[in-house]
Amino acid sequence: MDPAAWNDFVAIAWPLLVALALGLLVRWLLMAMSRRAERHVATHTRARVFQVIAAPAAVALPLLFLGIAVHATPLPEAWIARIQHLLGLGGLACVTWLAVRAVGAVERRILRRHPTEIADNLAARRVQTQARVIGGVIQGAIVLVGVAVMLMTFPAIRQIGATLLASAGIIGLVAGIAARPVFGNLIAGLQIAITQPIRLDDVVIVEGEWGRVEEITSAFVVVRIWDERRLIVPLQWFIEHPFQNWTHASAQLLGAALLWLDFRTPMDQVRAELERICKDDARWDGRVCVAQVTETDQTTQQVRLLVSARNSGDLFDLRCVVRERMIDYLNRQHPESLPRLRMDLAREAHTTGGAVPGAPAAPTTSPGAEAGSEADHAASAAVPPPR
Repeated sequence: MDPAAWNDFVAIAWPLLVALALGLLVRWLLMAMSRRAERHVATHTRARVFQVIAAPAAVALPLLFLGIAVHATPLPEAWIARIQHLLGLGGLACVTWLAVRAVGAVERRILRRHPTEIADNLAARRVQTQARVIGGVIQGAIVLVGVAVMLMTFPAIRQIGATLLASAGIIGLVAGIAARPVFGNLIAGLQIAITQPIRLDDVVIVEGEWGRVEEITSAFVVVRIWDERRLIVPLQWFIEHPFQNWTHASAQLLGAALLWLDFRTPMDQVRAELERICKDDARWDGRVCVAQVTETDQTTQQVRLLVSARNSGDLFDLRCVVRERMIDYLNRQHPESLPRLRMDLAREAHTTGGAVPGAPAAPTTSPGAEAGSEADHAASAAVPPPR
């Protein structure tokens, strides 16, 4: 190799190699310190801050060292400018990455300070919903701005941008129509975060399905249905359509177990038994325990057993227990309370003396005196069915 070419190669290579070695060393140190700080994340704020900074810094510092080393090489100015541009894009990506991680760290801190694993978690769910939705929106905006800034570093794209500005009215109209669902969900997410018609872990009825709000993203809501299915609903749907939220103000609920019983049902005993059932069940919150006749028809009466519980899950189980134990109690203690089908079979008599051919003579005593006797049962059995 020509000595002059060798000298040029060495002059170019050694600054880059030194910068690369130094960058790899710094990256190794940062990652080792990050792994060590990970053991103290739960108790030390400094460790959590270092965890956020370490990963982006482990990439940004080697790029910075390479940028300094490129200036020390005898490369052509055009080459140096191109390499510096690429390294600058990497630096912008690291800054964007760091900002996203910082927002995520603030969100996780808010979630830790407001846990939902408590009995009365209404305030915690409100804060967690706001933190997750607003955090997701801010992170998306940071990524959008970062990508836009990186694209604007290319001269060709800047020229395209200037050209598009000349026809901004048409482009804006087309972009607005195309991006309507995206911006609609974005605005709906901000509305949900501020007004909070739903929160995480809320019990809702959506499209006739009962479930809990499992996740709220910047575009949709995941509702975990009772049978473990997942219902994916756009954010904008919750702004434009009515739905039921059973835990909007409180998780406490009332529920009824309906029974159709005979008119001879002793309601005082039913009320006493319902109170015993509720007091023996830990899911009853002690607020409501009422038995009422709410409806009647020609054969039965509707008895509503109204009870209360701390949340919808306990209420459903409590209603099932009340229904089962009350039926069992009535079956054992008051079997006459269970509904029966009543039938009145009328005899069709001939015009000649009112006697039915082949039937025994009717008793001479009054109809009520021998009601239920064996003779009446036998006579009834011998009478042919009416035509």
